[in-house]
Amino acid sequence: MKRRDFCVHACQAMSVIAVGAALPGCGGGDSPTGPSGSSGAALPTVSGAVTNRTVSVNVDAASPLATVGGTALVQSGLGNFLVARISQEAFSALTAVCTHEGCTVDSFNGQLYTCPCHGSKYTTAGGVANGPANRSLTVFPSTLTGTTLTFTV
Repeated sequence: MKRRDFCVHACQAMSVIAVGAALPGCGGGDSPTGPSGSSGAALPTVSGAVTNRTVSVNVDAASPLATVGGTALVQSGLGNFLVARISQEAFSALTAVCTHEGCTVDSFNGQLYTCPCHGSKYTTAGGVANGPANRSLTVFPSTLTGTTLTFTV
């Protein structure tokens, strides 16, 4: 590579970084980890087994989903899912794909799931609590049988 080409590419890269840092929600002061904060803690991850289009998750005593209010990021061959235990018998299972730009929603502040890319926040029912996302997360009906939670995608 010629020196001139290197300089051109380096200047282009620095320009992109500078513009990204200046945009609100993209690394500027309004980012989910900036002064407005409350991005939440990283969700514990659990594995989900897949049979056809059904994801199965073990919810034993050691699971982060063992108690009401527990949440987890379920990783499976069909993708990532947000799961919250909303009562002793009921769970909320949602896609973990942010409807804004497709990032994986991976944190929870005790009430809302948060996307790390631009700060969209979602309720445990999947509704948008704070944009820039304007569409809810996809909800999947779930069933608990014994210690196995299942939902079909």
